[in-house]
Amino acid sequence: MRFNWIKKLVLAVVAIAILFMLTPFAIVPPGHRGVITTFGKPSEQVYSEGIHFRWPLAQTMHLVGVAIEKGEGEGDAASRDLQRVTTRIAINYHVKPESVVYVYRDLGNKPGERIIVPAVQEAVKAVTARYTAEELISKRAGVRDDIVAALRERMARHGLVIDEFSILSFNFSKTFDEAIEAKTTAEQLKMKAERDLQRIEVEAQQKITRAKAEAESLALQRQQVTAELLRLREIENQAKAIEKWDGKLPNTMAGGAVPFINLPATTHNKQ
Repeated sequence: MRFNWIKKLVLAVVAIAILFMLTPFAIVPPGHRGVITTFGKPSEQVYSEGIHFRWPLAQTMHLVGVAIEKGEGEGDAASRDLQRVTTRIAINYHVKPESVVYVYRDLGNKPGERIIVPAVQEAVKAVTARYTAEELISKRAGVRDDIVAALRERMARHGLVIDEFSILSFNFSKTFDEAIEAKTTAEQLKMKAERDLQRIEVEAQQKITRAKAEAESLALQRQQVTAELLRLREIENQAKAIEKWDGKLPNTMAGGAVPFINLPATTHNKQ
């Protein structure tokens, strides 16, 4: 009983396989193009997405991806000043739809392994050698553009297109990292000292300006103290003293004991 069940299952699988091989239609899904081989020989026609006729057993539809593919990797190189640099990159690329026959036939339908990886490694090494280690950091955008330019021509010959390219990181030796950190710290201290010096100079200039203003103010006041002004102040002081006087004369003179002579009261003649 069990043997019969296994036999039926095997027959069903074989029947499905035969039916699949004998089917006269092939389907190209989205994001792909098709290449038909006749007894192993690829045709020059590119088949777009959809259903296509093929001769059963004689022809086979092979799919080549044309959607954007993403790859990441890293490689070692030497800068112009002989510093060891490990560069990590990310790349997005796709196969030109009109080049799928070439990609299938000449690249074994493995463009990433056969073209992208070695091309990126070669371009990164060549471009890195043009820059010093510090320039790789300060001119990162230029380094990226140079790598893309070196890659684009080579990839175009193989029917590949770069969509995006990014430098994720540069990693240097520990000694170089420490030297960069020390230089950065020194530059920061220099900038702080320059700012402090500018602040001190500004404060000193402000003090000088205030002192000049005060001196000019005093000089102006001295110029305004004329003889007429002094006489006017003396008259004002005498006027204030008269306003405060109670009408009584003092009995003594300042600086001596000479008494005032008592004057008799003036009598009026009677009429």
